Amino acid sequence: MTEPHVRMLIVFYSRTGTIEALARVAAEAAREAGAEVRLRRAREVASVEDMAKVEGWLDEAHRQNALYPAPTDEDAEWADAILFGTPSYFGAPATELKNYLDRLGPQWKRGALSGKVGGAFAAASWPHGGSEVVTLALYAPMAHLGMVILPTGYTDDAMLEAGSPYGASAIVGAGKGQPRPEDLDAARHQGRHTVAITRALVRANEMPSRNRTSD
Repeated sequence: MTEPHVRMLIVFYSRTGTIEALARVAAEAAREAGAEVRLRRAREVASVEDMAKVEGWLDEAHRQNALYPAPTDEDAEWADAILFGTPSYFGAPATELKNYLDRLGPQWKRGALSGKVGGAFAAASWPHGGSEVVTLALYAPMAHLGMVILPTGYTDDAMLEAGSPYGASAIVGAGKGQPRPEDLDAARHQGRHTVAITRALVRANEMPSRNRTSD
C-alpha cells in the first residue's frame, strides 16, 4: 500500500543560527521519512539601525535570508504539518515569528489550517531561560487556528537526553553557542515523529483542510 504524501512547513526565526540548526535537522529527518518540506525563515521587523546595534545581527540576517525564503500564507495552507521554531526572548517567542502568526487571520477565519498538525521547538541562553515556556506559548495560536497540537513527549530515547516533552530545545549559553549533538537528535526525532503522526491522519482522511476549498 502506497504511503500518503505528507507536506511539512518548518517556519522559524533565528538570530544567531541556533534555531536554524534545529530547523535544518528536523527538515532533514522529515525528508528522510518521506515528507516534502518547505523550510522558511521569518523576516526581521526591527529597523536596520536597531539591528546594526547588535553585533552580527545584520550579517546573520543577510546570510539566512539568502538561504531561506520568507514564509507565506500559501505555505501554511499547503502544509499538512507545521513546526514553529523560535528563540526565547524574555520568556516569549520572537516578534518576527509572532508577526507571521498574526498575519494568518484570514486562514483562521476560513478554517484553512483546521486539522493540520502543529508543533514547536525553541532555544534559550540559560537552563531556566524560557525555552519550555516559549514552546507552550506557541500552543495557544495553534489552538486558535484549529491545529492538532503534537508534543514530542518521551516518545524516543533522544527526548530523555535533551529537549523537553513539549518540543525539541537547546540551551546554548551566551553569544553564538550551537546546539549539542543531543539537541540535534531531539530535533530529528521531532521531525520524524511529526511526519509519522501526520501521515496516519492523512491516511485516515482526518485532515479537513486537505478537502477544504478557498472562499
